[in-house]
Amino acid sequence: MYAYHVVTERPMVLGQRIVFDEEHHSGVYQRVMDRVDIVKDVYAHPEKYPLPLEHHIDVAIRELAMEQVRKEKFPEYPSRMASLYVSATFEEAKQWADYFVSLGRPTYAIVKLRVEGRSFVGDACNCFDGTPDLADNLARAEHYWRNLPNDEGRPIHEMLVDGEIVVEEIAEEINANLP
Repeated sequence: MYAYHVVTERPMVLGQRIVFDEEHHSGVYQRVMDRVDIVKDVYAHPEKYPLPLEHHIDVAIRELAMEQVRKEKFPEYPSRMASLYVSATFEEAKQWADYFVSLGRPTYAIVKLRVEGRSFVGDACNCFDGTPDLADNLARAEHYWRNLPNDEGRPIHEMLVDGEIVVEEIAEEINANLP
C-alpha cells in the first residue's frame, strides 16, 4: 500500500528504508520505557501525583494502556510504539503538515511511502490524557482501538503502519521551523 508521511523529527531521503516490528521501535517506545517505574508508582501511590500529570508521564501512562489493550484484544494492529504515523492521502498529510507548522514544530517535507506491513486507521480525538486510574485508562484505550465515536463529533484520522517502509517520493518540501 502507499501512504504519505509528514517528516518532522529529522529529514528523510528518497529510497530510505525503515522497519517497525517487535524488534524495531519508534522514539515513543524509548520515551515510554524510560518512565515505566514512574507509571507503576503513579498507580501504586496516586496521591503523590497531582493532576494534571507531567506531560511525559501522562503520555507514558496512555501508551502503556494502549499497548496492553492492543496486545490482549487487537494483536492484528500495529503498536503505537513501533509504527509510523501516516496519512492515506496527500491532502490529509498536507492538513497535518499545516497543523504541525502552526504549532512551530520543525516540519521538513511530505513523503510518499510504500508500506509492506499492517495498518490501523484510528481517531486521534480518542487519544486521552493518562490518569492514575488504570481501569479508566484501559477502558479509554479499548475505545480507541475499537474506533468508537469521539466526543468532538467528527474524527481526526491517524493511520499507523508497520513492517517495511520505503520512501518512494519526496512529495513536497516544506522546511518550516527548522532548527
